[in-house]
Amino acid sequence: MSQRQRAKTQGQPLMVAWQDIPWKKIHRHVCRLQKRIDRATQDGRVRIAQKLQKLLIKSWYARLLAVRRVTQDNRGKHTAGIDGVKSLTPPQRLALAHTLRLDNKATPLRRTWIPKRGSPEKRPLGIPTQPERARQTLVRQALEPEWEAKLSPHTYGFRPGRSCWDAIEAIFNSIRFRPQYALKVDIAKCFDRIDHAALLAKTRVSPCIRRQLKAWLQAGILEDGHLAPTTAGTPQGGTISPLLALIALHGMDEAITHVYPRAWVIAYADDCVVLHEDRTVLEHCQHLLQTWLTGIGLTLNEAKSHISHTLDGDQPGFEF
Repeated sequence: MSQRQRAKTQGQPLMVAWQDIPWKKIHRHVCRLQKRIDRATQDGRVRIAQKLQKLLIKSWYARLLAVRRVTQDNRGKHTAGIDGVKSLTPPQRLALAHTLRLDNKATPLRRTWIPKRGSPEKRPLGIPTQPERARQTLVRQALEPEWEAKLSPHTYGFRPGRSCWDAIEAIFNSIRFRPQYALKVDIAKCFDRIDHAALLAKTRVSPCIRRQLKAWLQAGILEDGHLAPTTAGTPQGGTISPLLALIALHGMDEAITHVYPRAWVIAYADDCVVLHEDRTVLEHCQHLLQTWLTGIGLTLNEAKSHISHTLDGDQPGFEF
């Protein structure tokens, strides 16, 4: 019996060299599953979407693709976690794909600090190990199609096929025909203060994925040999952290448009702009946002959140 026949009868993936893997075929297979998840979500078939997500997480092709993205495609592919491993050889990548499973456990993150653009402050990052990043990427591949079907069309940060230039274009199209007031919203330490219980309640995933997400959120931070617990926030540095932040902030625009349908809300990550012709409406919108953010453990940054006019006033316009 050949190796291919033995693998087929035993239900195991065929062992091939990493460089011989047919990546175009793998991309098509994973993309096909993701499209089915997206359609099921749009049709309101929650149980079907969850079954497809489980199927994708167990898929051999999805595991291979997750390992490739972490070890070869991503810009931070040579960043080490607490184990000090910066890169994997092709045989190690293949072995990692074989052992990639959700086990409701998580290794601590390595704390590192990077300069914050336009500020003397530094931004904290929590770097997972490469196997942990691969598992996070695997789960993100399953959750992202569902949330792409749910997220607001005017949310642009951390989403595939969208960039800050799309958000700038949306703002330009909203103000080019008539002057308006703009509420520039900034959330204070958004990634560090998101309430874990509120976030997990919003995900509405199957129990096995929920337990894994909870393990990642509570993995802890290792800095200078000391392990500090993570009781809130989504550590920046993990591949699934941006998606979790989007899930936490989902519904922020609806808190405004439900009361003021003519208000225009454009968001990029934790930055947001609300546009309206009436200043008093934006003042009330600021209170509505503060109330909504309290439900997920966040607050507005009063120093950076302000109302301005696009044409009039001492300092017209705003930075976004």
